[in-house]
This record gives sequence, structure tokens and C-alpha cells, in this order.
Amino acid sequence: MITAVLGGGQLARMLALAGAPLGLRTRFLDPSPDAVAGHVAERITAHYDDERALQQLAEGASVCTFEFENVPVAATEWLTAHATVRPHPRALAIGQDRWAEKTMFRRLGIGTAKTAPAATVTELHQAVHEVGAPCIVKTRRLGYDGRGQVRLRDPRDTAAIERAFAELTAGNDGGLVVEALVPFDRELSVLAVRSTTGETACYPLVQNEHEGGILRRSRAPAPGLTDDVQRRAERLATAVLQELDYVGVLAIELFEVGGTLLANEMAPRVHNSGHWTIEGAVCSQFENHLRAVHGLPLGDPSMAGGGVATMVNLIGAMPAREHLLKLPGVHLHDYGKAARPGRKLGHATVVGSDRDEVDALAARALG
Repeated sequence: MITAVLGGGQLARMLALAGAPLGLRTRFLDPSPDAVAGHVAERITAHYDDERALQQLAEGASVCTFEFENVPVAATEWLTAHATVRPHPRALAIGQDRWAEKTMFRRLGIGTAKTAPAATVTELHQAVHEVGAPCIVKTRRLGYDGRGQVRLRDPRDTAAIERAFAELTAGNDGGLVVEALVPFDRELSVLAVRSTTGETACYPLVQNEHEGGILRRSRAPAPGLTDDVQRRAERLATAVLQELDYVGVLAIELFEVGGTLLANEMAPRVHNSGHWTIEGAVCSQFENHLRAVHGLPLGDPSMAGGGVATMVNLIGAMPAREHLLKLPGVHLHDYGKAARPGRKLGHATVVGSDRDEVDALAARALG
């Protein structure tokens, strides 16, 4: 069986590696001739709107999926006429639109930060006044790893609001959203998977730490995690999966505020905060995504290898391979990317039974 993947970054690479033991071949399409999934899978280099390339991608494939949420929805919609696409393009469309996303969460009874849309500078002034400050102005579409957003501290600072509008709308015709800055206790994420039969499974909640808008560290299960918080996160994830008739892995980033969970955003794909599952779970997020989209039984998402895992992203420059491989219990994943500031070049995961020891080893992996 062949899995066709739109996008050829590290997530596509890890999907291909997870599929190989299951006898699944992977073919991907990406505009970049340097896309790193090409190291391990068949590559088609073309733009996402190239119908001939899309036809080549889908030819003989059992299912088509995508590895990041900024793939053009039109490409997935075109593919639905020629192949099975999972998750459905509707999930991708909502995941690309922060206002549609927040609207769906609230319709399902899932709490969010106070949010308002804005398409003009006048509407932006009104939205900032409505939401209050401090707040974050974000592009309604696109933007990731801290890109496409500006923080405002004073709703009366007209000049700052107008600068934010000019900066964020340059080359962007999708509008803006204003979100209240949430004084959260910590950031969490829930990764859930749903099969073609409606079977669902959820991984233990993960605590995430960001630096410069980029995920730096994920700890699983989240320290101090209670059964009640886990169950509430699973309920809200299941509600979204059912609403979208979703098939595959879905990640939802959450804020924990005084025991309450607020949904920040969703990623309709395998997710960086789930990389620890390769060594730290009985069945990784990548294998479970493939199982789901191919109509196979889901795997066990529970913790393995001692019950505690920490993943750290290796950003901007790779530590020396010799340094990492000397550390006991450290699992290195080098994506084979050229180094540049702010770029995720790989990750390292430590699995064990003692939280303090695992965290200390993960910190040493960062140098």
C-alpha cells in the first residue's frame, strides 16, 4: 500500500519511517527539491497546484494525507475527486483559519480566550477595545512558530495598533484576529486519533515549553497530571474529532488556567509535541496516523519504556552527534536539514522512569 503525502518536511519523513515496518510505502509532493522526506521516500518536486503532479501523487495510492496545515485546501479538494483523502479537507480549512477554529471550539462548548476578528484598521481598533489589552493580534490565516503575530499592551496606543495592522496585512488578504493574552499556568497539548470506524484513542497530555514562539521542550505525561484533567482533555478532543468526522491524528494546544482548560489552536496532522511517542509510547503518533488513514486497527497510545518521556527540539544548530550519542537513553533524530537560525533541525527524546533524571538528561542533550 502507498501513502501519498502533501508536504515533504520532517513530519513526512517520520511518517515514511513509521510506515516501512508496516509494509507501507510513502510518496510525497513538495515544492522544494531539498525536502528532507526525500531521504527516505519517493519524492515529487512540484507546486501544490500542479494538477499533473497531484495526479502522479495519487496514482496507485491507497490514501492521501498531509503533513502540515498550510498545504493549500484547493489541492486536497482536487485530490478528493481522484483518491481518498484523510483527514477531510474541511478539517484543514478550519485549521487554517483562526477565527473559524475559535468559532467551532465555542460552538462545541470548548472554552477559548476572548477573540474578535478584524478586516480593516477601524475593525482592528474596535476588536482591541472589545478584547482588551494585553492582547495578541494574529493573521487569521497562516503563521506558525511565532510568526504572523504582534503583541499589544495598551488599547489606547493608536500608533501601535496601526503599525500592527500594517505589518500583519502586508501581503495578507485573510484578515486578522485579536486574542486576549491568557495568564495561563502552563501550556498543554492533547493528541488524539480517530479511525475510519469512529474508534478513538488519546495520548497522555503533554506539557510544552516555548522559546521565541518555537516549541523547545515537551514532557509526557505532563507533570502533576490528574485523571480529571486528562479526561476533560480527551472529551474536548473527541468532540472535535466527531464534529469533523475526522480520521487520523489531531493535536489541540491548550492553556491550563486554574484547573480550567482553554483551547488555543488545533493542528489537523501529526504534531511536534507528539515526537516523544516514537520511543515513549507503545504506538507512536506517526504509526497511529497511518493505521487510522489506511483503515487499520489503532495502536496503544499509552506510555512505554518506564512511563516518563521528555522531547527537546534541536533548533538553529545541531549539537555534536558524539555528544548526544554518549548520553545514556537519549534518542537522536537528525532531520538532515541545513542549519539556519530558528529552524528545527532535529529532536532528541529521553525515556525513563524518573522525571528528574529524564529532564536532566534532556537538558544535557541541549548542551
